Amino acid sequence: MTAVPARPDLDALAQLARRAGAEVMRIYRSDFAVAGKADASPVTEADVLAEAVILEGLAALDPHTPVVAEESVAAGRVPVVGACFWLVDPLDGTREFVQRNGEFTVNIARIEHGVPVAGVVYAPALEALYAGAAGQGAWLEAAEGEAIARRPIRCRACPDEGATVVASRSHGDPRDVDAFLRGVRVAGRVQAGSSLKFGLVAAGQADLYPRLSRTMEWDTAAGHAVVAAAGGSVTTPEGAPFVYGKPGHANGAFVCRGLPPATRRAGG
Repeated sequence: MTAVPARPDLDALAQLARRAGAEVMRIYRSDFAVAGKADASPVTEADVLAEAVILEGLAALDPHTPVVAEESVAAGRVPVVGACFWLVDPLDGTREFVQRNGEFTVNIARIEHGVPVAGVVYAPALEALYAGAAGQGAWLEAAEGEAIARRPIRCRACPDEGATVVASRSHGDPRDVDAFLRGVRVAGRVQAGSSLKFGLVAAGQADLYPRLSRTMEWDTAAGHAVVAAAGGSVTTPEGAPFVYGKPGHANGAFVCRGLPPATRRAGG
């Protein structure tokens, strides 16, 4: 198997996401304009500025590893990738950003041999930062009063009363999700924007996130890394591994899961 460069420290990635998030919030507080890309998705100055911050930061942290970033790809700058590369979504949930509901994130993920091995998902408007890496576990930094506190997070075992299912606020057809959930005991449903859905599963606040409509790899890789580090999984609906580095970096359907009931510890 091809050797890959040593990955940067997870704290360094978190700091980089926070710097990009500061740019996002500067535009969020302004009277910003919205443009449309070739695929009809919205883009703002925040997308562009945040991506520039991340690209500069990754070039300093890891200059020899290619970066696949959403706005660069939209502009036709698509690097050739090998065993190791970065996936960046500088503003995941641009629709949420435009609607000013706070549910947007900055996503940075490292891919090694098709697997997301480290990721950071930062929601600057909510002051919540999820991070995780293979072999290191996952953690959440969130506001507690006037301070930012860090705590470890882990997926929970699905409760006996049923799964809490999280779904996209802005994408997909609810009828497709309903069809997928036939035969699943559902205790409740939650809607959330951007990669916050992965964060809810990783932090044990939800159990199941099925996504049956189109996404791109930069939309999912960081959240996937955090969920995997927290003990959960992201697979195809059939249960096959969900891998990265696909042609065009386009995703098919996937299912994000926490822990099944059988993994609950005695007395837990």
